[in-house]
Amino acid sequence: MRFLHRNIRRALLVIRRDIRAVLKRDPAARSVAEVVLCYPGFHAVSFHRLAHFLWNRRFYLFARWLSHLSRFFTGIEIHPGAQIGENFFIDHG
Repeated sequence: MRFLHRNIRRALLVIRRDIRAVLKRDPAARSVAEVVLCYPGFHAVSFHRLAHFLWNRRFYLFARWLSHLSRFFTGIEIHPGAQIGENFFIDHG
């Protein structure tokens, strides 16, 4: 259970940093709510982080399906095996 709790806390920290990156780099972003609800680049990165987690645990098919779903909703394709760092920001995806 500790493993799951630690991973969830880490994921939330990374998501908060991604939101701050958008707010810092995009002058049009006015609030956290706007970023979370209206930014396809943020959505694509969030989907990717989950898909990458699955990819690293050898759930390749599910990771690829999640990546495909992300592309359908956002128009942005990121391979689940791609490694991206924190504070990653996609503008005008």
